[in-house]
Amino acid sequence: MNNKPKYHLFKNTRYAIDGFFYALKTESSFKLELFAAIFIMAGIVYIDTSLTNKLVLLVSGILVLIIELVNSAIENVVDLVTKDIQPLAKSAKDIGSAAVMFSVILHIICWVCILL
Repeated sequence: MNNKPKYHLFKNTRYAIDGFFYALKTESSFKLELFAAIFIMAGIVYIDTSLTNKLVLLVSGILVLIIELVNSAIENVVDLVTKDIQPLAKSAKDIGSAAVMFSVILHIICWVCILL
């Protein structure tokens, strides 16, 4: 079965927007990280550092959101495949969570390096 639609710029953009709003509506971790990102991005504007450093902070902050969306997609697929407690299902979810954790750690390290 092939669920991949034929590529169409506007339809694919709509799918991405739908995915964003679905995550915003259903994923509490994504909501929390997006809320924090709003303040973090505002802080980036006001810190006294080079444009390159600001870009590093911006990219690492957006990376956290991207990885959280990927993690949410993994969790949704695992939940679709099985509701039972399966070791591989748990591993998939845990690995996705670890990716989010490492992206947050990377973002914090970027802030520490730039501010110090």
